[in-house]
Amino acid sequence: MSTIISRLTRRKKIVTKEVETLDRCLTTLDLTALGIGATLGVGIYVLAGEVAKDTAGPAVLLSFLIAGAASFLSALCYAELGARVPLCGSAYVYSYVAVGEFVGFVIGWNLLLEYVIGTASVARAYSGYLDSLLNNTMQNHFREAMPINISFLSPYPDFFAFLITLALTVILSVGVKESTRFNNVFTCLNIAVVLFVTIFGFIHADLDNWNIPKAQVPHKNGTGTYGDGGFFPYGLNGVLSGAATCFYGFVGFDAIATSGEEAKNPQRSIPIALMLSLVVIFVSYCGISSVLTLMVPYYLQDVNAPLPGAFLQVGWPAGRWIVTIGALFGLSTSLLGAMFPLPRVIYAMASDGVIFRWLGQIHPKFQTPFWATLLSGFVTGVLAMLFDLKSLVDMMSIGTLMAYMIVSACVIILHYKALPEESKLHDLTTDEIVQEESEDEETVFDSGNLISNQMKEAPLIQLFNLRSTKLPTESTAKLSLYLLFFYMLVTAGEAFIFAQYLDMLESLSTMIIIPLAVFTFLMFISLFCLFLQPRNNEKLTFTVPFVPLLPGVSIFVNMYLMMKLSVATWIRFLVWLSIGLSIYAFYGWRNSSEEY
Repeated sequence: MSTIISRLTRRKKIVTKEVETLDRCLTTLDLTALGIGATLGVGIYVLAGEVAKDTAGPAVLLSFLIAGAASFLSALCYAELGARVPLCGSAYVYSYVAVGEFVGFVIGWNLLLEYVIGTASVARAYSGYLDSLLNNTMQNHFREAMPINISFLSPYPDFFAFLITLALTVILSVGVKESTRFNNVFTCLNIAVVLFVTIFGFIHADLDNWNIPKAQVPHKNGTGTYGDGGFFPYGLNGVLSGAATCFYGFVGFDAIATSGEEAKNPQRSIPIALMLSLVVIFVSYCGISSVLTLMVPYYLQDVNAPLPGAFLQVGWPAGRWIVTIGALFGLSTSLLGAMFPLPRVIYAMASDGVIFRWLGQIHPKFQTPFWATLLSGFVTGVLAMLFDLKSLVDMMSIGTLMAYMIVSACVIILHYKALPEESKLHDLTTDEIVQEESEDEETVFDSGNLISNQMKEAPLIQLFNLRSTKLPTESTAKLSLYLLFFYMLVTAGEAFIFAQYLDMLESLSTMIIIPLAVFTFLMFISLFCLFLQPRNNEKLTFTVPFVPLLPGVSIFVNMYLMMKLSVATWIRFLVWLSIGLSIYAFYGWRNSSEEY
């Protein structure tokens, strides 16, 4: 049993030589453009109008503010781990190094699901958007030539989505620098369109659209109302539900963290690029969401193409065409950004031997994970061509949220881990070394007389660090791990109540308030005890401030958003996970690099 546990918890050793296998050519600007391109695509051209009309109204601005703050917490954790572990593979490598092989594999397998479905859905959206400009010509021809009458598949094979995915695969295969040039140009054009929409949208803004009386709000077609008007037509619950949806608009910045082996200076570039890209994305979303609801009343938003629709309604068709062309640029960068991380995660997992090693081969000329790129591109193209992805999009979200949660937990674990003896002495001052030595002498001298008392008071002494221990030991690191695990269990209960019983909470039901108060108290106590534990003094180019508070809040936010997902999504997720665990059990277990 101990052998099994040791295999599941063995951690990846960072070897400097393995960082030099890929072509180090990406600058901070390249990484920033990659993060912006991966994120600022489908969301900005569809998401804001959809949430404004049916979920939050003009308060969609606050929904984006809340979602941006939650994403910022995850980005901080990614930035620190990117500075600690400058390797290819993002959250997979981070969790492998910090927690262990089994958790690392689970996160890596979830990331594969996220990127495959994410890329396929963007390819499908790109095809559908272009087809709408051509009066659905492609759809009509494909449906007439090869109709598909299977419930869980698309009504027709989308060959255009398949072809653009293969074209992108070729671009990614021939070199990273070539891919980023394409991405940088299209990202600049995308940002230019966002600026255009924001500036000219405010010219056509009408502040009365944020204060529409309830009497003027129309009824839906027999299915209810569009809220109560004003800035908060759907109330606080609408703002929070909108934030849960808007959070997915920020998904994609973690593509930066997968390029640790291709950045020129990853310890510096990755944290800077993460922060810069998130600021640009955050400002863009807030600007677009404000303009949309100021130009057109929230209940008149076009959920499929809100930006072109808004310019059409204010009587400026030229603006509609500029936005339409800009959307194609945005979707192009989003497609590249969604697919870029996929072969790199496959490469990282194959290099470690937890999946088939031949997928980790690097092309001698192009210096890219060639076979991983080709395989992932082909599989993604087939999915984009054949599957109706509406029921699978939530699966992308659950993999992302779990990765974000584990990354936040990894930050806490690494802050409280015990360092090697030489590192401890290096970080201590002379006075602290003398103090530690004198305490050791006192312990040896008094151990014969006080051992029974120490054993009685040890739990409380350790829990609240009453001896004011300066540096972590194996026992304090283990206690911190237990406290973190307890915090995550309690947080799951708290998040479940908020996600499923918010209406009862608003009515002040004691059945909800009492367990909520208990969970909140236990969360506070566990975080407080974690705060008191000794932390190591590792010197890094970037560290998360206010540990364990900020990573703890990030864990809660991601838990809450996972609890908002449907039961069917969790079932599909478990099916996908069982496939991955079968591969690990029959192949990865014995072929892991840490086995040798």
